[in-house]
Amino acid sequence: MAGLNVSLSFFLATIALCEAARRAAKALLPAGAYDSFAREALGAVQLGACCLELRMLVELGPWAGGFGPDLLLTLLFLLFVAHGCTLDGASANPAVSLQALLLAEASVPSTLLQLAAQGLGVHAAGALTRRYWAWELSDLHVLQSLMAAHCSPALRTSVPHGALVEGACAFCFHLTLLRLRNSLPLYRVPAVALLVTIMAYTAGPLTSAFFNPALAASVTFHCSGHTLLEYAQVYWLGPLTGMVLAVLLYHGHLPCLFQRNLFYSQRSKYRAPKGKAAPRPGDAPMSAVGCRGRGSGQSRVGRPLLGPAEQTRSV
Repeated sequence: MAGLNVSLSFFLATIALCEAARRAAKALLPAGAYDSFAREALGAVQLGACCLELRMLVELGPWAGGFGPDLLLTLLFLLFVAHGCTLDGASANPAVSLQALLLAEASVPSTLLQLAAQGLGVHAAGALTRRYWAWELSDLHVLQSLMAAHCSPALRTSVPHGALVEGACAFCFHLTLLRLRNSLPLYRVPAVALLVTIMAYTAGPLTSAFFNPALAASVTFHCSGHTLLEYAQVYWLGPLTGMVLAVLLYHGHLPCLFQRNLFYSQRSKYRAPKGKAAPRPGDAPMSAVGCRGRGSGQSRVGRPLLGPAEQTRSV
């Protein structure tokens, strides 16, 4: 359990340091620079470092530390709950940033800054985490340092199957984000963390269930077993395709590219009142007929009724 305690301390220290850096950057930098660059870079550092440490526990924990899958899945759920509470709106995911661009919610320069910040953040997280492993604070870190030069690939299936799995995971993830985007964080954060945990349990043995192009590039692209093009097809093309399909299914169109709805008909929420048929030229007004018909001493057709005296005079 000593190795697990060291990893838990690393998780807490990483989240605390990134939170302190976020508050300092928010106080010192302009709002645009913080939102487009600093927030995303720090979020990518936090996500990348925690993912690398958790991946080390997944690979070495079962046979070197006696950790079961229930413990590792619980750690994953708690980490994503912590990320959702502390990232301050950062996605740390290029696919989510491109989703905002497709929805016309972000500009092209802002999206490019976010992508650059996410790439720099995950690579900085990789360098810092490997330096931390070199301190060999636990037996697991000693084994990880020895095996660092021969990392095992995250892709354990064929390239088409892996791309399909990553695309399906990204589709479910982005569709959930779109559905819960206006929900309270109290419900949205646990729901997203639970979804990530379920997908890691089902798709983890096949592709490690990254559905994050920047994180996958930092963690597994340098591992042997597949070419760079094959990794790109699985971990870049798959998640981006799943994201585009999720936006199309939820909105029916891509607002940044075209406004025509491909799947859903647009109906006006205002209903025009139904008008009465116009009277014919020879017809008497119904209101006038009805009023005269209800008057005393008049017939239903509007002619006055003659009394006995008047009838005698007429004769």
